[in-house]
Amino acid sequence: MSKRLLMGCLGLWLLTSGFSAHKFYVAIFQVDHNAAKKRMEITARVFADDLNSALDKKYKTRHHLATDQETEADIADMKKYFTAHLRLTIGGQPKTLQFKSKALDGNVYVCYFSIPDVPKATPMEVENTVFTELFEDQQNMMHFQYNGTKQTLVLTGENSKGMLK
Repeated sequence: MSKRLLMGCLGLWLLTSGFSAHKFYVAIFQVDHNAAKKRMEITARVFADDLNSALDKKYKTRHHLATDQETEADIADMKKYFTAHLRLTIGGQPKTLQFKSKALDGNVYVCYFSIPDVPKATPMEVENTVFTELFEDQQNMMHFQYNGTKQTLVLTGENSKGMLK
């Protein structure tokens, strides 16, 4: 998802919210089945300050992702956090995320993951609890390119699981 689309969604929300002083809690995930490479490819777009806050709370130490002070320990905790809070079960088998890389896009921390050995898209269950321990109103928008179709799930703390067939 481009930065322009993310900013457009945020702008639309501001216009329709009556300009209240409430922060918008959203993270965006893109999940694609790459049939040629037989894998799932996942991109997570999260606000860097929210990610640092989640890591600080979970691991009880200060984190500095997306700053000059970022350490290997910060990155290791980030990988563990996503593994614990973003779970996919494909064809009835729980799968483990493999971290590939990261990037910074303004104040958005972009993480790339994959799941190897997925030769075909079969029924998939997803559970996403990213930041739901921090923010009551957290929404995790999950966009899927799966079985030749595009699907979107909006997962929250109250409804953190979804199924694709």
